[in-house]
Amino acid sequence: MKLFCALCSARAARREFFPCGRDVARWFPGHMAKGLKKMQSSLKLVDCVIEVHDARISFHVAGRPPTETLGLKPHLLVLNKMDLADLTEQQKIIHHLEGRGLKNVIFTNCIKDENIKQIIPKVTELIGYSYRYHRAQNLEYCIMVIGVPNVGKSSLINALRRQHLRIGKAARVGGEPGITRAVMSRIQVCERPLMFLLDTPGVLDPRIQSVETGLKLALCGTVLDHLVGEEAIADYLLYTLNRHKLFGYVQHYGLSNACDDVQHVLKSVAVKLGKTRKVKVLTGTGDVNVIQPNYSMAARNFLQTFRSGLLGPVMLDRDILQGLPTADMDL
Repeated sequence: MKLFCALCSARAARREFFPCGRDVARWFPGHMAKGLKKMQSSLKLVDCVIEVHDARISFHVAGRPPTETLGLKPHLLVLNKMDLADLTEQQKIIHHLEGRGLKNVIFTNCIKDENIKQIIPKVTELIGYSYRYHRAQNLEYCIMVIGVPNVGKSSLINALRRQHLRIGKAARVGGEPGITRAVMSRIQVCERPLMFLLDTPGVLDPRIQSVETGLKLALCGTVLDHLVGEEAIADYLLYTLNRHKLFGYVQHYGLSNACDDVQHVLKSVAVKLGKTRKVKVLTGTGDVNVIQPNYSMAARNFLQTFRSGLLGPVMLDRDILQGLPTADMDL
């Protein structure tokens, strides 16, 4: 692209690996551990597990909750936020997931109820082909909804209620991880068949093996930004956009060209948004007021703009999809 000048192209080409100095792969708060134990104790009531994940990181199963601890239950993978993901190679994604044993996959957008109607029939089919043990005579279906934080589990429950019961939301939702802190009471989502869902807290696998996987999870908002650092996440975002030749940020912020220097980009963003502050600098002649860009606020805006889809759809696992070498760094 013309926007990607020769200088920036050369600089970006050298940036084949992202330097990760902070460990983001061990964020496993107490409420996650407690939630996982509560989920395990509730399994005897469950007929099927719906796992919700972010469609932008379809292949990064390392961040998913440890599903092997939740027993051998019928399993449906719901890849939510499809409106934010680049799904031009959707069939290739599905084929790749099938190769990993994930044969039941549905892409959704819970905000617009896109593809939501597919879920109840699929769950009913899966349960119909499974042995329900001591629940065989029970006409009620109980489904457990699991997933990493902030991928739309509660939004999915509310969307199902809108579709099948025509009533309002029952599960609290929010734009950051940690809204749901405990396994809730059963929430009815359908009358025929009579189906209840268990909402659960977002749980990350504490055994994440790569820093880049942790950064992808952070970029999608599954980890509170301040635990990783907004500027560190923004730097990884810039690296990712340039690596995949997604230069929508250049036009959005009115930059002269693409660049892989996050300080330069954040400075331009701060100036454009008027996010500057006066800072006193001690010099040989005394204190001098200097106008300094607010890098933290610029990084926050950069991340919010990406997460809202204003920089265009993206597939953060494109390197895996295309069979390219990954920049994963083992811890």
